[in-house]
Amino acid sequence: MKLSTYTDYSLRLLMMLAAEPQRRTTVAEVAAAFGISEHHLGKVAHGLGRHGWLANVRGQGGGLSLAVAPGQIVIGEVVRRTENGDLPAACFSPDSPPCAIGAVCRLHDVLDEALRAFYRVLDHYTLADLVRNPRALSHLLFVERAVR
Repeated sequence: MKLSTYTDYSLRLLMMLAAEPQRRTTVAEVAAAFGISEHHLGKVAHGLGRHGWLANVRGQGGGLSLAVAPGQIVIGEVVRRTENGDLPAACFSPDSPPCAIGAVCRLHDVLDEALRAFYRVLDHYTLADLVRNPRALSHLLFVERAVR
């Protein structure tokens, strides 16, 4: 399964914040650290805030921070919510036209099993598991702060 850019950015943003959970950072800082679109990342931050994983504070002294501890953020749940439905093939959509081989095709069952296995693995990991090396991550991601 290929993750969307939205999910990729969501995971990167969460990892950066978990590297230094006591600090606030800005969308601009995260975008610069990863070399990604600030505009698209702003939408991601807004979505993660709506899901309750980020605290988004506007204005002077504002920024982004984790709203919950990294150990409470399950990676499988993040991917499920940011992918907005998992349709590995057209036949998974209730809106798709009937398939000519649907009555005998095993592809749907095989892909469904694979998708369940994919999430079963992701559900074993939290954000804390992804940032077991916070000092190294922080050093790489917060370079501009260290220079100031």
